[in-house]
Amino acid sequence: MDPPNPNPNPNPTDAQPQAAAGARLAALSLRGGRDLPPDFHTAEIHEHRTDDDDDDDEGYLTAASRGGSSTCAWKEAPEGLRDDDKDGDDVSPPSPSSSGYAGERGSSLDDDPEPEPDPEPAQDWPRDKKHLDEDDASSSWRKRKKHFFILSNSGKPIYSRYGDEHKLAGFSATLQAIISFVENSGDHIKFVRAGKHQIVFLVKGPIYLVCISCTEESYEGLRGQLELMYGQLLLILTKSVNRCFEKNPKFDMAPLLGGTDAVFLSLIHAFSWNPATFLHAYTCLPLAQSTRQAASAVLQDVADSGVLFALLMCDHKVISLVGAQKATLHPDDILLLANFILSSESFRTSESFSPICLPRYNPMAFLYAYVHFFDEHTYLTLLTTRSDAFYDLKDSRARIQNVLMKSNVLIEVQRSLRESALHVEDLPTDPSSQSASQPPQSSRDMSSQSLSSEMIGGPAGLWHFIYKSIYLDQYVSSEFPSCISNQKQQKRLYKAYQKLYASMHDKATGPQKTQFRRGEDYVLFCWITQDFELYAAFNPLADKTQAIKMCNRVCQWVRDLENEIFVYGESALSWQYHHCWGGI
Repeated sequence: MDPPNPNPNPNPTDAQPQAAAGARLAALSLRGGRDLPPDFHTAEIHEHRTDDDDDDDEGYLTAASRGGSSTCAWKEAPEGLRDDDKDGDDVSPPSPSSSGYAGERGSSLDDDPEPEPDPEPAQDWPRDKKHLDEDDASSSWRKRKKHFFILSNSGKPIYSRYGDEHKLAGFSATLQAIISFVENSGDHIKFVRAGKHQIVFLVKGPIYLVCISCTEESYEGLRGQLELMYGQLLLILTKSVNRCFEKNPKFDMAPLLGGTDAVFLSLIHAFSWNPATFLHAYTCLPLAQSTRQAASAVLQDVADSGVLFALLMCDHKVISLVGAQKATLHPDDILLLANFILSSESFRTSESFSPICLPRYNPMAFLYAYVHFFDEHTYLTLLTTRSDAFYDLKDSRARIQNVLMKSNVLIEVQRSLRESALHVEDLPTDPSSQSASQPPQSSRDMSSQSLSSEMIGGPAGLWHFIYKSIYLDQYVSSEFPSCISNQKQQKRLYKAYQKLYASMHDKATGPQKTQFRRGEDYVLFCWITQDFELYAAFNPLADKTQAIKMCNRVCQWVRDLENEIFVYGESALSWQYHHCWGGI
């Protein structure tokens, strides 16, 4: 969708910022790194960090899990509130840290009640991790390896990964000027390469998203991350926020996102650690088929009684998922919803009822999410179109909890957390290599008998794998072996997977079926069929023929375990691919 021209009716007060932005644009050439500000160009020379990864591993996961507040989870609508009372451009829905909401289905931002002020964040929230004292004049800010920005088409800052958004108003105006400069010439800007930096732009109507990175990630990968950032924004506000910009082109959207820094920081952290962010699939908690069926049965009963979606999850892993009346839930919506819940402390401390938007399902309307944590990791989410369904969903949760406890589902979930991870050492050996008199051995048994370079990790030097079922939109991955024990190595491997995924799905070169890459750190192998995608990492000395044989065994192993590691038979698993981000 082509965005409207920024500031179509500028007044004289706009002239000075626009002139300043133009001057900054002239200083920031689009032609190459030599014209970048010196601090940008020499970031690697002066970087005080010794690793080659971006600096998003500064405790965001812990910080995000502590963000938000423990306010009352649900409030009655204000007495006498009517549709004709809800007017004004600057009215916002509640933030994730406050759950009171009284709008009806599909209500937009410009017709919602005034929310209560966000409470102060928890005392242990490490605000210094966001480096609020930095701005674009700080050399430390320029040395950051990966920046994310959200701004409006008038150049107003909405969100910045590092630094105070208000201190970055001039830099945001520069980014807006770059986009407008290209659009005014009848073109659309996608990315700019400047030395080791790549600047990726994503225009979504009046909202601009920008990533500046020197992490050597692909354009497709960075654009996909911006798409997810936009999806997270829509989950909080819905696409109806565009109406605010139609009424007032200089509308300031930043206050609407007050208290949501933890949500965006958690998502940015996931870009380095969660394969779901580039696979566009979700993973399930391994469970016995009978246990999962027991959970699915009670969720289906609730869905049949008026709930649109019912999800039972353990952290980011799905236990059971049910949709009513053939409703479908996209994996990206599951990812963004789980990130929203897990990064807001208020959801953990009390049962909550909060408006949310599922951008792949309907980017224009709010649904209402009832969230209850059974324990530290396991939680139930019930989604409905009714804003007055809190007490009905509370009763449904009580029935669900009673069934889950009687059928020992929650106990089995805890056991699975401790014991059910897949390890490459447990990969069954090839039956053809076993003698008739010998019982089959697992690779873990064999690894205790041999310490050769080929046996480091798993058989034939197998270190790690990710298997994605294309039909189910689900994936499963193995645990990291001892040879990839530190976070730097694990993060580097995940980034290698991202590059391999982008290469395999590159539209310019056409889809590929296999790739075998040998590097200094590991061998990567990818195999794509109409049914699955397999990404595997081996030690650098692995033999290609043996690696291919091993991948066949991994696929067979996954098929043998599919009833335990995948969710089957739910109506929410039949998402059709013609729904895409381009339609948002």
